[in-house]
Amino acid sequence: MRPVSFRLPFRARAAGGAEVWPGLDLLTTSVLMLDEQKSIIYVNPAAENLFEVSRSKLQGRSTRELFGDSPGLEAGIACAQATGAAYTEQELELAVPGKGKLHLTCTISPIEHAEASLLVELRHIDQQLKIAREERLNEQQQANRELIRNLAHEIKNPLGGIRGAAQLLEHELPRPQLAEYTQVIIGEADRLQSLVNRLLTPHRLPQFRRINVHQVLVRVKGVVQAEFPAIPVACDFDASLPELDADAEQLTQAVLNIMRNAAQAQNGTTADPRITLTTRIARYVTLAKKRHPLAVTVTVEDNGPGVPPDIRERIFFPLVSGREGGSGLGLTIAQTFVAQHGGAIECDSVPGRTRFTILVPLTHAHAQADA
Repeated sequence: MRPVSFRLPFRARAAGGAEVWPGLDLLTTSVLMLDEQKSIIYVNPAAENLFEVSRSKLQGRSTRELFGDSPGLEAGIACAQATGAAYTEQELELAVPGKGKLHLTCTISPIEHAEASLLVELRHIDQQLKIAREERLNEQQQANRELIRNLAHEIKNPLGGIRGAAQLLEHELPRPQLAEYTQVIIGEADRLQSLVNRLLTPHRLPQFRRINVHQVLVRVKGVVQAEFPAIPVACDFDASLPELDADAEQLTQAVLNIMRNAAQAQNGTTADPRITLTTRIARYVTLAKKRHPLAVTVTVEDNGPGVPPDIRERIFFPLVSGREGGSGLGLTIAQTFVAQHGGAIECDSVPGRTRFTILVPLTHAHAQADA
């Protein structure tokens, strides 16, 4: 095999004198740089998040000092040094003090640099599976939304004709009592028209402006508590959150749909129902295959019965509902609105605790372009 080595991207000196590589700092993959003695001379932010240890505490330590006896890592380093080519270990187990064992995919590559000799890339196996699952679900959901949208357009026009014909027929009926049948036709046509409109609504592009997410959440809280006065809503807000670029109406509708689902799931089924709204800032998150330094997280948690297991993987698909009489559009619309903001919705549900987390980049590319 022909030896392969890498030249490093642009580098600069930090205020303290340590070298930094801005390109590597932006990667979602965890990166370590090792010298000839296998001591760590550089750590990117993704690696800090992976090990939950700051860069200052990682740099200068040897791999053996940090990870203890790790035959897989030592063998990979030896192989990369001996062959001069990149070596990949698909299932590497690393023991990190205070964090337990991590199951990772590891690639070790020789590099051309005066101080560093090896570049170690680490990716959590669970993270890889999660990314692959998200990509698969996004593709399926996009296909489903396009199919539903096309069907909605085809249904919309005949509905107007049916309703108009029923109204004309009502005026021609010989007995007024028969009008109740035409009223059923008109009522059902109106219901289907409303359903079609809801299917088509999410395709409006968001209008970005600077908003305070807490104002949106307080508004949603008021609507939900007016509709479900017996279900208390607690707030755990991070007051230090800055304003974000978003469409206030779309974000309001997304959170309202999720909170209304939580309230409906608990209504009459939970002895002590409650909903908790939480806001936090997330750092260095990947959303829609883009790396963002900062994102706002909004969490809606309830203590209801949870999402039924048979639909847990399909809850964001159109017309999928775990509630009798539900349209199955609330979460679909919420996800569409959040996706248009470059964000994502995550769901973690077990009986007694269901948590929906909305992640939205603090600054959106469209908003930057308009500024």
